[in-house]
Amino acid sequence: MWQSFVCAMVAAVTLQAFDPFRTGKLVQYQVTYSRGWHDFETVPFALLGVIGVSSLWNPEALVTALINYPNVLMRAQSSELVYSLFAECSAVPDDQFGLCVSGSGVGRIVALLLMASVLGFGLASVTFGLAIPAGIILPSMAIGALYGRALGITMEVWQRDFPDLVIFSSCEADVPCVTPSTYAIIGAASALGGVTRMTVSIVVIMFELTGALDYVLPIMIAVMISKWVGDAMGKRGIYESWIDFNEYPFLDNRDDAPAPISSVSEVMTPVEDLLVLPSSGHTIRSLRELLVNEPYRGFPVVSDSHDSLLVGYISRAELIFALESALGDPTRLPPETEAFFFHPPVPDAGPTLNLKTWMDQTPITLSSKSSFRLTRDMFEKLGLRYVLLCDKGILQGLLTKKDLWYILNKLGERGSERDLLSAAPFLGEEPPPLTSAADEVGDGPIGVRT
Repeated sequence: MWQSFVCAMVAAVTLQAFDPFRTGKLVQYQVTYSRGWHDFETVPFALLGVIGVSSLWNPEALVTALINYPNVLMRAQSSELVYSLFAECSAVPDDQFGLCVSGSGVGRIVALLLMASVLGFGLASVTFGLAIPAGIILPSMAIGALYGRALGITMEVWQRDFPDLVIFSSCEADVPCVTPSTYAIIGAASALGGVTRMTVSIVVIMFELTGALDYVLPIMIAVMISKWVGDAMGKRGIYESWIDFNEYPFLDNRDDAPAPISSVSEVMTPVEDLLVLPSSGHTIRSLRELLVNEPYRGFPVVSDSHDSLLVGYISRAELIFALESALGDPTRLPPETEAFFFHPPVPDAGPTLNLKTWMDQTPITLSSKSSFRLTRDMFEKLGLRYVLLCDKGILQGLLTKKDLWYILNKLGERGSERDLLSAAPFLGEEPPPLTSAADEVGDGPIGVRT
């Protein structure tokens, strides 16, 4: 905690000295308000939290400029727009977006704000779905600030036209009561909370960006309601949903759901379906041919093909490097050179290649009788890509991260434990290709025959 405090103080002093925003302020969107908030405003603040639940993506967008240009609010940069929406009208010398109009122009600006929020939502959905660094934080804040400001202007007009209503009894006569810009801040927080499903951190971020300490409670209300409404529609935030959409084998260590099956041996890939390497009986040529013909990222090494006593594990990258080093300078071993992983060569048998030093002699192993819950905990907390399952040192099978993810996220969605126990035939379907999304994150097949 002390280190964090010192770090924050140094950062604040540095910002004050360099003034990167050229505003004389410590934060980018720092604003001050001449009026506080009232009790009746908790209802529209809560409504902003409900609206703040955003969702995912859209497959089309090639005409961004044509879509944005007709709306003056969509022409500005996001940072400039967010600051204008957050700022109080009395503090803005040049109302370039027409946010502080009155009279007959109010309906037009509210319509523009709502239209801009809808367009921003669609465009942000598209850019998040594309493989480009478009971001989601600032677009979400801008979208929330747009509909928040629209609701704030609506509340301001309502209070001004009907000041005698009971809900406005706390307002003073002939004094402005509602501040629309505060609704923009709360709307931005609700949108960000609805997208990411974060709570405390969103409140802290909004306070650090704006310095609006008086509005921490309304921001908390909007963020919490946004999260509750979002959780009622789906537990995943946008990042978790995108991971699931692309079928990346991500295991959430915060998931305390009960294990769908009891023993890991019921879902492991048995040793009969694994491509294992005996510890001896190889040549450099045979191993190179193996690498050419087999796409696997690694291979379990056993004493021999009969008893399958586990000796270790060698990755594809390590094996390739070892073979290339042996064929190159300075050794220049011939392709027919004998290669072994464990057993020493016969004396006076000529040059040999010892691969023992390149092999992981202590791979992560578990008993094949271990519970599925224990195996899942090891994958989640140790970040494993695979685990070898043995019985008294004899290799029994293998379970990869992709297999575990499939069981938890795909088979688990379909129901009963009986269905999960039939994981070998994958409920009558073809098993998921272990070379799809898993390869993109380094969790490809490990000596598994397909």
